[in-house]
Amino acid sequence: MRALSLAALFLVAACAALDTAPGAEAKKALAPTGKLRVGLYTGNPLSVVQDPASRQMRGVAYELGQELARRIDAPFEPVVYPSVGALLAAAGSGQWDVAYFLESPERAREFDFTAPLAELELGYLVPAGSAISSLADVDRPGTRIAVSVKGQADVVLSRSLKHAVLVRAPGLAAIVERVKSGNADAIAANKAILHELSGQLPGSRILEGRFAAERFAMAIPKGREPGAAYARKFAEEAKARGLVKAAIERSGARGASVAPLQ
Repeated sequence: MRALSLAALFLVAACAALDTAPGAEAKKALAPTGKLRVGLYTGNPLSVVQDPASRQMRGVAYELGQELARRIDAPFEPVVYPSVGALLAAAGSGQWDVAYFLESPERAREFDFTAPLAELELGYLVPAGSAISSLADVDRPGTRIAVSVKGQADVVLSRSLKHAVLVRAPGLAAIVERVKSGNADAIAANKAILHELSGQLPGSRILEGRFAAERFAMAIPKGREPGAAYARKFAEEAKARGLVKAAIERSGARGASVAPLQ
């Protein structure tokens, strides 16, 4: 009974805290221009996907960016890039204030991260008729794997591959084109992206299993600690309130799950 009461108190406290606006210093750190500029990259439902007909956007980062902007009482301004590499390259010029992407020790030197919001499996997509049938078939001489330049698959496979080679591309459209043109034998990415790309490659298959897992978190450029502190609380409370789970479900991001509370 005591444990149940404590859990109920925690949930009430989390709900109240989530509705608390940040102080002036934290708001200034999060939205120095007066707008909350949220960095997004296309093609990944954990970031943003745009409907080609209606042009409407959806995605976990898109929704959480809107919610954070509402919480700090600032206009929401999506800043969209064709790839995570392009988003990262723009960070040094101050084009965005917060973004949602994969954390790593290298990136932690440039950004302050919240605890992970979502977890994903990294895997492979192979085209119709491919002789590759399992993860064990991939790392062999002559196999060419298309990856998004500077994406997590690029980072992980650059260290682990022994025989296969990487074919780096600047965005998801370019990755698909590498396979369609016969210049790549497989695509490596998180499974949410692979499910999105499979529709563009009829007969393609996502291989069973994973070669790594990745953790998706909110990032804030270094030097904005009051904003980062508020973002960390926001991230944990968004998980506790079910906001992250609901955003994942609405995004259609298959292969994704809510990260554990910290």
